[in-house]
Amino acid sequence: MKKIGIVGGGQLGRMLAIAAKKLGFGVVILDSNSHCPASEFADIVIAKSFKDPDGIRELSKLSDFITFEIESANAAVLEELVLDGHSINPAPKILSIIKDKFNQKKFLAGYGFPVAPSIEIKNKEDLIMAIEEFGYPIILKSRFDAYDGRGNALIRNETEIETALQKLNNGSLYVEKSIPFVKELAVVVARGQSGEIVVYPPVETIHKNNICHLVIAPAPVELEIIKKAEQLAIEIISILKGVGVFAIEMFLTSEGELIVNEIAPRVHNSGHQTIEANETSQFEQHIRAITGMPLGSPEMKTPHAVMINILGERTGVATILGVEEVMKIPGVSVHIYGKMETRPERKMGHITVIDLNLKMAIEKAKKARKLIII
Repeated sequence: MKKIGIVGGGQLGRMLAIAAKKLGFGVVILDSNSHCPASEFADIVIAKSFKDPDGIRELSKLSDFITFEIESANAAVLEELVLDGHSINPAPKILSIIKDKFNQKKFLAGYGFPVAPSIEIKNKEDLIMAIEEFGYPIILKSRFDAYDGRGNALIRNETEIETALQKLNNGSLYVEKSIPFVKELAVVVARGQSGEIVVYPPVETIHKNNICHLVIAPAPVELEIIKKAEQLAIEIISILKGVGVFAIEMFLTSEGELIVNEIAPRVHNSGHQTIEANETSQFEQHIRAITGMPLGSPEMKTPHAVMINILGERTGVATILGVEEVMKIPGVSVHIYGKMETRPERKMGHITVIDLNLKMAIEKAKKARKLIII
């Protein structure tokens, strides 16, 4: 049995492991937590950090194919392993470009993709100069290891400058000009080893506190916008020559323009509903791509699907209540990630609703979420 090594064992690693098992692969997980969410479906768990060089090398010895579920993975060591002949996808050199979000913006701009203007910030003086150029509001961001809004700080006036710098600990930073938008969209796209590309229908993502709250599939926007978003995603993954699943986040402006926000070189929160709603889930698609299998159909099996995240609301041992009540609602599926501890705004699971009517799907998703206590 061939084995897939996954750097990182969070919920994405868990759902990748489930998909890998269904396709007949063994699974090796590298994560510092031996009881991480993915461990339940792994054959082997290497209890070391996903940044640990020795841990990654140990993973490579036990795996036929290697992938990652988190951008914080040690790209430099992964690149060394590629030179030694290991099959690692997406390619570590792509991870090196994308994990530095400022360099990611420069990369995209260099190929002419529409992005928000950005400036590297090394000190407070740089930030003040950027504000003079862009004006308020302005967004201060961490270049590395930022996710779910934890690496962002919105600065609306002079009094918020110091607070923003303290929040991000004066680390490796950059600023972006704030772009007014009417919707946030995301496109999950996959590329196989042969160069074959499939695109999932674009979705709308609705955020609370910079964390994905709700995903609506397909996005309720004009066909022209759908086609433009799909084409952008295809062009980006073609230039990257990435193998695997990528997610391209975009802003839709009131003028109908699309601005690329970020690339995720992995399966993504905006694609969780594909497990129930699409012919091939993003997780199965990723396994197919990195192992050289033919890609599956990304088409939806239902007119509408809605995904709502289950976020922690307290600190303590995770206890899940309400799942049985939720399962009484037609068209609803619940995914609990198996995390031992809950924390405020920590992703503990998600709910997917499929329905013939979008309004009904959204209502069911919100009702189901209220029933879950975690």
